[in-house]
Parts: sequence; structure tokens; C-alpha cells
Amino acid sequence: MGEYPFMNKLRSSGLSRFIIIWVGQLFSLIGTNMTQFALTIWVWQITGEATALSLVSFFAFVPAVLVSPVAGVLVDRWNRKLAMMLSDLGAILSTIVVLLLFSIGRLEIWHLYITGAFTGFFQAFQFPAYSAAITMIVSKDQYTRASGMLSMADFGSNIFAPVVAALLLGVIGIEGILTIDILTFLIAIVTLLFIRIPKPRVSEEGAKSKGNIWRESIYGFQYIFSRRSLLGLQLIFFCMNLVITFAVTVFSPMILALTDNNTNVLGIIQSTLGLGGMLGSIILSYWGGPKRKIHGVLIGMAISMLGMIVFSLGRSIEIWIITAFFTMFFIPFVNGSSQAIWQSKVPPDVQGRVFATRSLIAQISTPVSMLLSGPLADHVFEPAMMPGGGLVPLFGSLLGTGQGVGMSLMFVIAGVLGIIVSIGGYVFQDVRNIEDILPDY
Repeated sequence: MGEYPFMNKLRSSGLSRFIIIWVGQLFSLIGTNMTQFALTIWVWQITGEATALSLVSFFAFVPAVLVSPVAGVLVDRWNRKLAMMLSDLGAILSTIVVLLLFSIGRLEIWHLYITGAFTGFFQAFQFPAYSAAITMIVSKDQYTRASGMLSMADFGSNIFAPVVAALLLGVIGIEGILTIDILTFLIAIVTLLFIRIPKPRVSEEGAKSKGNIWRESIYGFQYIFSRRSLLGLQLIFFCMNLVITFAVTVFSPMILALTDNNTNVLGIIQSTLGLGGMLGSIILSYWGGPKRKIHGVLIGMAISMLGMIVFSLGRSIEIWIITAFFTMFFIPFVNGSSQAIWQSKVPPDVQGRVFATRSLIAQISTPVSMLLSGPLADHVFEPAMMPGGGLVPLFGSLLGTGQGVGMSLMFVIAGVLGIIVSIGGYVFQDVRNIEDILPDY
């Protein structure tokens, strides 16, 4: 009996190999998000401050950003499968340390800063390695679809992980959830063992960029800065990450403060965010995205920011669920469209370096927001939106007053600025016409 045409299409497009990696990534993300949910609740119960949570995020994020240029060089030099495994191994070791400390009753918040930084160092290899590997195993016409499937795994884990973690916390505790996380990382590593990732051919750009590790680490900057369209696109993500992180860092404490520490409501909303993103990812994977990818980036950003504003105005779980769903629904179109542009324009043998620099440019603003958002929430916005606070005359009629309202105002500010940034992208011709200006590799 002959093979089904669908299976032949999967093999010819490279999607069959990609799906194996995708399954491992899905398991890994579920375990990671369960751990993040459990530790978020633990930190909030101990401190009751947004600052502590923002510092945990900060210390995990900064090493990933700072190390990324060198990580990109090594990704281009090494076997990319090895780089992906290294990233997962670093996360496993960090989780084991947290598990051991918690089991003996010695875990403190500052331990999460150190283990988060350790994980972040290894995570610097993940984005450039995965992106460059997918370029090599998936045909060019499937880039947006593959990106949509990765988003599906990411958002799918956000659906199940918070709810499952909330239910399991009372049954197996944080130790059990951390153990599950370790097992899911091992599954991700095992799936990689079954995949062969071809080494890219050396392009003209790749040959010219050869040198010592320091010279190659700045090559990504030279590549992007010499192409105004790519630089402009990444500066939009730089600004967007600055304003979004300003609000997202205080998302969990905002919901907990508004609901009198109701972890079930927080879990439901986080799962709804994942559901919206997953449905958007499914549609993107099936459709393949808009023909003009830049529209998917800029319009998707603007609609998501509008959803963030409406979400922050809500004071009931019904409104939060609806707006959370539609806010995240458009995010896969933003990320998938951007990823397709980069994968089609940058030669595969230099994607490790270029994508690592791309990640650095887009996310270097994030640590600033992480450091500022917690203290601003605790010492500025929250007091200012309590009864009699300084900002109540301006925003009290719109948002009300009380615990968590100051953080809601931070969401409104971030959403308004995000809309300005996304619509502003159409003003610049180099960004608006990026797909016409830059040839495919």
C-alpha cells in the first residue's frame, strides 16, 4: 500500500522532523510554566511585593541577553543539536538545585536569583539554535507555519500548566512540580536524539565574517546595522518589549491583589491567555500568515495592545477572560510574521550570530522595565491609586481605587504606548517595505 500524500508532503517540507522537536518542546514548556506558576505563588506569599517577583525575572533574563552575541557565534560553529541540548541541560541543573534546597527547607528568594541567572546563561543558546535549526530542516514556504506551531506549544503550555500546577500544589507540593519539570526537560533532550540537523553551506556572507570569536560576536551587529530595514524592525520590538514588560512583570501580583490572593482566578486567566495564543497559533499554522508579513507584525501588535488596555479596565473574571483571550490571539501573528521575514532574508550559516544579536537588540530594554516596574508598582502607582492618592483625581473614575489598581494603571500606560509604537512602524518606509527592499537569501 502506498503512503498517504499528506505524509509525503510532511517529509518533503521537513515538517515531520520538526514535529518531533516540537513535541519535546511542548513537554518542556509545560514543565517550565508549571514551575514558574508554583514559584510565583511561593514568592508572593512570602513577600507580598511586586519587586521580589520582578527581580526574579530580572536575574533570569539579564544573562540571556548579555551572553547572546557569543552564544550566537558558538551556535554557528557547533552542531546546533548540541547547542539545543546544552540549553535544556542548564535548565535541568538549575531546577535540581531549587528542588534540593526546597526539600531541606533552605530555599530563599535570593537562591532564585542565582539559579535563574544560571538558567538564563544557558537559555542564551536556545533562541538562535532553535531558529537556525528550523531554517535547515523546514522548507522556506513553511517558515511561518513552523513558527505558528512553536507558538502553539508555548501558548498550549500556558493553558494547561497554570491550572494543573494550581491543582497539584495541594497534592504533590512544589517538590512534585519541580520533579515533573525535570522529567519534561529530559523528554525534550531525548526527542532531539532522533533528529538529524544538516549543517548549512557556507554563504558569501558567512565566509567574509570568519575570524576569532570576538570578531564574529560583533558580526551580527554589523549585519543588522548595515540593513536599515532589519534594524528598524528590531527597534520596534525594542520599544514594544520596553513598554510591555513594564506591565507584564506585575501581571500576577496585580491579579492577586485585585482578587484577594485568589490563585484559582490567576490560574484561569493565565490559561485563557494560553488558549487565545494557541488558537491564534493553530490558525497561523494552517493559514501560513498574511502574504505581506509586515502587516502581521504591526497590525497584530496594535490590536494586542488595545486588548491590554481593555483588560486592565476590567474588574470581573468574565471581562478578564474575554480580553485576555483576544489580546493573546494576535501575538502568534506578530512573532510568526517577524520570524518568517528574518528566516527568509538572512543566510542560514550566519543565522546563529544574527539572530542572537537580533534577540539582544529586541530584549535589551526588558531588564530596565523589570527593574523599574516592581518598585514603581509598590512605591508609586499603588499608593497613588489608593483612596486619597495623588493620581485618583485623574484616573479614579476610570479605574477605581484600592489594592492592585495602581498596577492596572501601569497596564493602561503600556497599552497606549504600545499602540503608538506599532502604528508608528508604518511611518518608516524602510520598515513598511522591508519585504521589497531586502532580497531573500
